Amino acid sequence: MRIVIAADHGGFRLKGTIAKALQAAGHEVTDLGASSAEPIDYPDYAHQVARAVADRTYDRGILVCGTGVGMAMAANRHAGVRAVNCSDTFTARFSRSHNDANVLTLGERVVGPGLAQDIVDLWLATPASLDERHVKRVAKIDG
Repeated sequence: MRIVIAADHGGFRLKGTIAKALQAAGHEVTDLGASSAEPIDYPDYAHQVARAVADRTYDRGILVCGTGVGMAMAANRHAGVRAVNCSDTFTARFSRSHNDANVLTLGERVVGPGLAQDIVDLWLATPASLDERHVKRVAKIDG
């Protein structure tokens, strides 16, 4: 799977851990930054990832900041992006199966690396439901 990943200063450590694990699992991963704890503006990274997923350059996107909330808000401004902020595996599973989420946001200050990796693995492995009710609802999200 082609995955684009980015983080702000609040999420760069967790982003690096996730990117390495994804590469080890055989995914094609493009890391857009950040590469340090120097303060940067999270919307800049969220917009880059969202555009890359919306134009289908990448299959999925992952964004990490302190809480994951700001990244999700910024990414969801883009047509065709369905970003979800997850801090548990139940939400990760159903965001894919029921909502066909294509961008995952995580909070480094909210979840530890073990749980974050479980969320990522489950989110990537879960297919979108082809059930008519879910397909219809996702179409309504996309307008």
